[in-house]
Amino acid sequence: MPESATSEGTRRFQASFEGKLAPGHFREVLGLRLSSIGLGTYLGDPDAQTDRRYVESVLAYFARGGNVVDTAVNYRFQRSERAVGEALRRAFADGKHKRDEIFVATKGGYLAYDGAFPADPGDYFHRRFEEPGIADFDDLVAGCHCMTPAFLRDSIETSLSNLGLTCLDLYLLHNPEDQLGEVQAEQVLERIAAAFAELEKAVSAGKIRAYGVATWKGLRVPPERPEHLSLESLLAAARQAGGSRHHFRAVQAPFHLLAPEAAVEPTQKVGKETLPLLRAVEKLGLAFFGSAPLAQGKLAREAPPWVADTFPDLKSSAQRAVQFVRSTPGVGVVIAGMSRVSHVDEILRLGASPPLDADAGTELLARVS
Repeated sequence: MPESATSEGTRRFQASFEGKLAPGHFREVLGLRLSSIGLGTYLGDPDAQTDRRYVESVLAYFARGGNVVDTAVNYRFQRSERAVGEALRRAFADGKHKRDEIFVATKGGYLAYDGAFPADPGDYFHRRFEEPGIADFDDLVAGCHCMTPAFLRDSIETSLSNLGLTCLDLYLLHNPEDQLGEVQAEQVLERIAAAFAELEKAVSAGKIRAYGVATWKGLRVPPERPEHLSLESLLAAARQAGGSRHHFRAVQAPFHLLAPEAAVEPTQKVGKETLPLLRAVEKLGLAFFGSAPLAQGKLAREAPPWVADTFPDLKSSAQRAVQFVRSTPGVGVVIAGMSRVSHVDEILRLGASPPLDADAGTELLARVS
């Protein structure tokens, strides 16, 4: 049994929805056939009721033609990973899906408490990380961010255990730009290179298939901003860590109607050109995963009025906001938070609606730039 998503498995998953979903719902990403809409697991209370809803949502998402799940070890104090793990266990146990059909991405870089916020965070850190020699307080930035090799090695093992997997399809270094507020840029790049070296070891050990970065502001802001990250510098760090055959493959960043910078703001220097992030990612041969398409709920309530005219056949603001992202050239997968089956029902209806073609998607960007 394959331990990760495969080309054969994801094509089998796509074939099972033949005639039910529109062209463009599945697309080639990282050599796999992935659904253009992924399920995100960031939001929600850290309680058993939300856990159950996420399990139900993930299973409903698979049944409606989605095969990309995005999570992180710190989301809801590890509870999101554990809910995804339970959904995967059920999906595989009843034979409805196989491991090689499903793409699972997670992230590491933040402290992850165990199920709930501890009564004494300092004591928890001492017992969980300091005593075993995983990390000490000097390794932390802003009291919560850490990307030392030992910390990431432990985070990967924790994620594998939470998810019930032996291999992760994509592992993302979580918001490395958070360190730029306290650490000089040169030192942050050194830390990123050391982190990538650890992730290359995890690839060699068969624990992850590929890695990348999940950023918030870092790749979308211009070079003069203190939180700026250079995509070329990240690739140089990957080459330092893994040589010319490194496994840095993907970038995740917010992209939505209210924050279109990834597509319209020239923030990334590639050779002699300065390009928007999406064009830079494409030119450098990477995959782009768009996060926060609903602006953390704002666009689910109301999208700009002109969007309804652009997508007259869609029934809700949330559908229109996600359709805008998946219709933008260069977007591989859009990660939409879906913590309830009703969210899955609404968003996955887009599977029957083809995204705009490339020319129309490009024209649409002119409305938000």
